[in-house]
Amino acid sequence: MKPDYSEIQVILPNLNKRFSGITSTVLQLIPYQKEAVGLVSVGYPLSDAIPRLGWRELIGRTRQPSAAGGSYVYHARRNIEMLHGLILKKVFRCRLQLVFTSTAQRQHSRWTRFLYRNMDLVLSTSERAASYVRCPVAKIIPHGVDTATYHPAPDREAAWREGGLPGDHGIGIFGRVRPQKGLREFVEALCRVLPQHPGFTAVIIGEVTPKFRPFVEELKARIREKGLEDRFCWLGKLPFEEIPVWFRRMSLVVCASHNEGFGLTCLEAMASAVPVVATKAGAWESIIRQGENGYLAECRDSRSLADAMEQAIHPGEHLERLGQQALQDVRRHYTVEREAEALVAVYRDCLEGRT
Repeated sequence: MKPDYSEIQVILPNLNKRFSGITSTVLQLIPYQKEAVGLVSVGYPLSDAIPRLGWRELIGRTRQPSAAGGSYVYHARRNIEMLHGLILKKVFRCRLQLVFTSTAQRQHSRWTRFLYRNMDLVLSTSERAASYVRCPVAKIIPHGVDTATYHPAPDREAAWREGGLPGDHGIGIFGRVRPQKGLREFVEALCRVLPQHPGFTAVIIGEVTPKFRPFVEELKARIREKGLEDRFCWLGKLPFEEIPVWFRRMSLVVCASHNEGFGLTCLEAMASAVPVVATKAGAWESIIRQGENGYLAECRDSRSLADAMEQAIHPGEHLERLGQQALQDVRRHYTVEREAEALVAVYRDCLEGRT
């Protein structure tokens, strides 16, 4: 008999109070996953769409067999979540299958390695991230983007005019404003590129925390030195619901990070039919096809970034062609529905004892 998935099967811990990229990726999956498996959260509030259990209630429920007669899936994405999962399983004897998704593209600490080696299943989001994991990776499931939220503008020129910024086209960079996001290289590259392309305006969207205000003032001084103050627009932190609108207004998006876990910004731009110039960080090297849906540049290299922008800003309809190919690639390979389906398949394998 087919197991009953209408009851609680999958536990989503949220043990980071701050809203982060991890939180965002989990949230966008929930509407699709909750129709296929019974989801609950534990820890800090995550989503009103699924029940949230306290620790005592969770322990009480998961020490008993699930509705299917077996274990529950506990899907961790952070070290602290792996630790709590191990405590639940080893100390409180909860009937859990511990799953961890690794996205970091760096050498893991001894503590992290200890934690994920004690998981029942380890997943990753890209081949590069998986290469840093020192234990078997069961499956690579790339992140996806919500194409209902991120979609092309019916008329990009009209959308740009509605934004009220100077020029005819926007070159945007999205995310918190700090050196590791490649803002210095972005500014230096555009100080070379913008004088040759008078119709383009640089747009920086993202929060500037007090720690990084001196860094921003340094960048603005460099822009003034080049006489390009009117060509750079700093919009700061915008409400979440406005971000997709600004993606649709851009003609080119730059992802210039020195390192990334995955880097959803690239897919959000591509889903908006906007081509991307990206550094070889995160999953971008596997997503961007050089000259077909965008261009790649070297990390921490403003000249390489400028050269890639120049190739993208080509006479004629080159940007439009790149953007349409980017859109097709996202719809084919990188939708949130595909990610949710792949994770649900993993959960069901765990619940049915096939892992």
